[in-house]
Amino acid sequence: MATIDKVLVVNSGSSSLKYMLFSMKTETMLCKGIVERIGDANANLVYQKAGCEKRSSAVKALNHGQAFEHVCAALVNKDDGVVKSLSEIEAVGHRVLHGGLEFTTPVLVNAAVKKAIRKCFDLGPLHNPANLTGIEACEKKMKGVPNVAVFDTGFHMTMPAESYMYAIPRQLAKKYGLRKYGFHGTSHKYVTETAAKVFKKPLAKLNIITCHLGNGSSLAAIKGGKVFDTTMGLTPLQGLVMGTRSGDIDPAVCFFLAKKEGMDAEALDTLLNKKSGLLSIAGTGTGDMRDLCAAVKAGKADAKEAFDLFVHRTVLYIGGYAALLGKIDGIVFAGGIGENSDDARGAICERLAGLGVKLDKKANKSTHGQLAKISSADSKLPVWVIPTNEELMIARETFRIVTAK
Repeated sequence: MATIDKVLVVNSGSSSLKYMLFSMKTETMLCKGIVERIGDANANLVYQKAGCEKRSSAVKALNHGQAFEHVCAALVNKDDGVVKSLSEIEAVGHRVLHGGLEFTTPVLVNAAVKKAIRKCFDLGPLHNPANLTGIEACEKKMKGVPNVAVFDTGFHMTMPAESYMYAIPRQLAKKYGLRKYGFHGTSHKYVTETAAKVFKKPLAKLNIITCHLGNGSSLAAIKGGKVFDTTMGLTPLQGLVMGTRSGDIDPAVCFFLAKKEGMDAEALDTLLNKKSGLLSIAGTGTGDMRDLCAAVKAGKADAKEAFDLFVHRTVLYIGGYAALLGKIDGIVFAGGIGENSDDARGAICERLAGLGVKLDKKANKSTHGQLAKISSADSKLPVWVIPTNEELMIARETFRIVTAK
């Protein structure tokens, strides 16, 4: 079996390109950064070598190809670069949002894979085109280096039909691939694998509820180490109340607004994905949980309602997943809110007393961004914070695929 060391992880967005380079011998991050505002005259490169201060510089990046050129230049920079030559990078792992029904596991990129990613443009119109552009930029700049696509939907493809089906005519569902897919799969997988070590249980016997809470939020019911159900659906819009997404609503709201406000499909899409959620109801002008919690403490009534709605919806799904799983080993928080907002975690846990959750308030208050148990010693159900690391998970998957080639 061949082995490799340096793996570059790339996450291409519509106007950004995030990157992180790992040494897989020790699973150590060597550097990270982002090219922001791609396509804009004010594009910017951020680069940070491990253990050093980040540096930022204006760059010309009219497309992802130009953006990646700047990333490569930073990696080999004589002052703070981390490789002498790009030839030291032996594989590139890419986050790809939507794999549709084509992909349940990471795959080595070839022409057929790129064609399949393109077929999923309708399912991931904002992300998949950018993801593919990032892959092609890497192929052009680093010829012969294997690229691996790691799909955000992949980990969720173990769901049974009862979890993923929509009750719409079967012929339409089959024709367009309309079903629940789920997202944040790389995060849920990393957290699940880490939880197996924390709970000292074989992965195949692990039943937990993973809560990836951030600007985008999703829960997953993990049964025997695999996803049994998850909150996001065909797109990341379904499920919890999020920063700018509405989460679950009666679909008839769309029909009502189409008639009353003359809103077309594009306007409704923008409303529910970008102008709803906490942004639309908190009265803070943002969808940020930190601003929301500050407003709650300042006595703002709208903020309190928004916070309570966020907590209510999260508790509702946790309780439902606990019922579906029957017996659970614990609850895990991850993501920007899950790892850092002791207010949100505390409010959620307080409402889970019926499941046997008892919060250690001191541990919860002091836990921000680190691995920690936040339930009390006499809690019937343990609750942990496990910081996610999607980039490392992508690097691991890439290493596995390339070394098994």
